[in-house]
Amino acid sequence: MIMPTITLNVEGMSCGGCASKVEGAIKDLGAEGKVDLAAKSVTISYEEGKVTVDALKAAIEDKGFDVV
Repeated sequence: MIMPTITLNVEGMSCGGCASKVEGAIKDLGAEGKVDLAAKSVTISYEEGKVTVDALKAAIEDKGFDVV
């Protein structure tokens, strides 16, 4: 199965702890995410139909970060 990949720009991440929170929020939805602190972004692979982009954005924002 091919999983779509998206990259979201996330403001407010400044350390490894921030990255862990964002990656954890994504994992809780059943997706995989990798944060790039320098680029202020997260690249996410997810299963279409199981997880929506809006749900991923909401999960990140619920942790206190801004998806821009």
